[in-house]
Amino acid sequence: MKKCHAWVGLLVGGLIASTAWSVTLTSVELARLGQDLTATGAEKAGNKDGTIPTFGGNENPLPGWSYGKLREDYWKYKGEKPIFEIDASNVDKYADKLSPGQIQMLKQLKGYTMPVYQTHRNCSVPDFVEQYTKEGAPKSAISKSDGWSLENANLPGVPFPIPTSGIEVMWNWLTHYQGLGIEWPKGWTLVSPRPGSTKGIYVSFNQMQYFPWAMPGRHAPQESSGLQNGFYYAYKEPVSLSGQALVQRYYFAKPTDSFYYFTGQRRVRRLPAYAYDAPLIGFENQYPADSSFGFIGNPDRFDWKIVGKKEMYVPYNGFATQRFNTRLDEALEPHYVNPKMRRYELHRVWEIEGTVKAGLRHSTPKKILFIGEDAWLLLVTDEYDAQGKLWRSKENYPTPEWEIGACGISAETYNDLIGERYIFDQNVVDSGADMKFFPPETKDPRFTDGFYTGENLGAISER
Repeated sequence: MKKCHAWVGLLVGGLIASTAWSVTLTSVELARLGQDLTATGAEKAGNKDGTIPTFGGNENPLPGWSYGKLREDYWKYKGEKPIFEIDASNVDKYADKLSPGQIQMLKQLKGYTMPVYQTHRNCSVPDFVEQYTKEGAPKSAISKSDGWSLENANLPGVPFPIPTSGIEVMWNWLTHYQGLGIEWPKGWTLVSPRPGSTKGIYVSFNQMQYFPWAMPGRHAPQESSGLQNGFYYAYKEPVSLSGQALVQRYYFAKPTDSFYYFTGQRRVRRLPAYAYDAPLIGFENQYPADSSFGFIGNPDRFDWKIVGKKEMYVPYNGFATQRFNTRLDEALEPHYVNPKMRRYELHRVWEIEGTVKAGLRHSTPKKILFIGEDAWLLLVTDEYDAQGKLWRSKENYPTPEWEIGACGISAETYNDLIGERYIFDQNVVDSGADMKFFPPETKDPRFTDGFYTGENLGAISER
């Protein structure tokens, strides 16, 4: 595959395989932020043939939008049509701009297509995140003692806008700005039926995420007891799971804490190993814990390296997956999410390879991640099994969330290419209510450290 732009190779050089700590950037490199690079590290210029435009930055909705109205109706490009489609008949023509998983889905899944639209570079961050990024870039660092935890950063800025190692790119993804928190009043996790069956898994949920480092002002990873992400998930449907709930506390430098409310016992229990590749409850072993959003949790079990940058057709401007009034039967096909719900654009991405560390184990010991340059959003993940066979291909659908001035992930899909099942998750299709992103100044008891504890989980659980 052809990699883009010589500056990546010159900057990264021999450092891309692995580093135990961050490389100090020169004043010349840092001066590029806000010049030929955006303040968060993306190349401002478009590509030579004009298929990737110059960086556009944040855009505003059309007049009249407020939370609760369909975002897509207020997007100025809402009437666009695909400029072409990629399918099994022409996949080889575009293979250099696709991931191996995308290629296999196009060849393996009958009728699967990728509708490609005009590219819009409209995923950015607020001005204060840009400012914190430029201020913090000279001092951001990975811990020398463990080689993976985030030791220094000026959050909610991007820690490493000019990354020199794979672990730095991973922390850019794990700390991408999403406001203070996110709420799914009602979301869906949908698993397609087993081959030969017609019965899938339909789980509805209420979900919250909290990012304490996004409170107003500058923050270090050590604040809030080192909490990187507070996570709450409560099952609504089916009846067999209704009332069960989970709280997780992800950290910058220590193992994840997990607490689960069991309705039959009417009590909260601490789960000692509900992370990494542990299967999530209720999904027939289809859903490893670290698969949410393509990758979530500590990146410590893998050695991460930068493969390079490339142009790639990736999900973008996924307004359709945030249509809370679309019926589920319109969104789902037997073997994949309806192409009308998916939109692809040509963007530059960082290609990151993760291989499980010696002496450790993981059900997918090799992962390839493709992370967009404009907002450090993970867009596509390919995962390989212990025999080196491509197992899963996953996609995130980023969408402008105007209330926070940044893009968020509005849905995700996981395609199991061996087991021939797929998952459609984190979506609000057919829910009647949009997901909501909260700006830093929000005052809400659900966006406090105390909400994401085992004690509080027991207090708010009812069955």
